[in-house]
Amino acid sequence: MALTKYGKSLIIASIILVIAGIVFTMQSNSIVGPSSSFMYNNPEWANYGFIIIGIGIVLAITGIIVSRIEKKREVNKK
Repeated sequence: MALTKYGKSLIIASIILVIAGIVFTMQSNSIVGPSSSFMYNNPEWANYGFIIIGIGIVLAITGIIVSRIEKKREVNKK
């Protein structure tokens, strides 16, 4: 599957969001990070992390759909 410009950008952004969400969740559960951080051992940030992961997944799905639509348009032009 060839990724087009917009689809590829959305997928890259989604990967960054998912990684950030995982880090937030792990830090809020005292798995990673300095103990001096305001997110460390703070359950509120676990919720934020899960929300960010969800947004990243939705963005990835959107990127895949956009890539397929752009690919179909390229094929139809030929």
